[in-house]
Amino acid sequence: MKFIETPLAKAFVVELEPFRDERGIFARTFCKKEFEQIGFDRQIVQINYSLTRQKGAIRGMHYQCPPASEIKIVRCVQGRVFDVMVDIRKDSPTFLQWYGMELSNDNLRMFYIPEGFAHGFQACTDNAELIYFVSAFYSPELERGLRFDDPAIGIHWPMPAGEVSSKDLHCPLIDSNFKGVAIK
Repeated sequence: MKFIETPLAKAFVVELEPFRDERGIFARTFCKKEFEQIGFDRQIVQINYSLTRQKGAIRGMHYQCPPASEIKIVRCVQGRVFDVMVDIRKDSPTFLQWYGMELSNDNLRMFYIPEGFAHGFQACTDNAELIYFVSAFYSPELERGLRFDDPAIGIHWPMPAGEVSSKDLHCPLIDSNFKGVAIK
């Protein structure tokens, strides 16, 4: 695996290094020893799956507050998505900056999203499937979200927003009271 720094501190693009032969490919998607190189010292406690049926649909921007803050390792296993992370760490020099890129079953890239980031994506194909490796258990009482179209963030989605859940549409816009999350 190759770990490529993003403009957001401690966030990485992970490029898989597949073995290819006449049968196809084989690639390791997680190795604790290799992830330790970028400071990952947690356990994976959940592996989540999502299927987004319609091209253009947006999921996000979701995060969990401490003490349930989570690190996510996200991989698209079918189709294509434009995956986005937003730095919401209170004292970060890249506070409220975002980074996004296409993840697909073909490009063999993943995102390593640290604690203190919101995450979401837009499906660029019908039937886009993602797998998330997560370092904290889901805690509904600590779940929060940012609006995918919040002008304070200014995410440039690749296409007009399609289907968005009611929950995601009702996330508050960022105002002067938003201080981000404190991460140790």
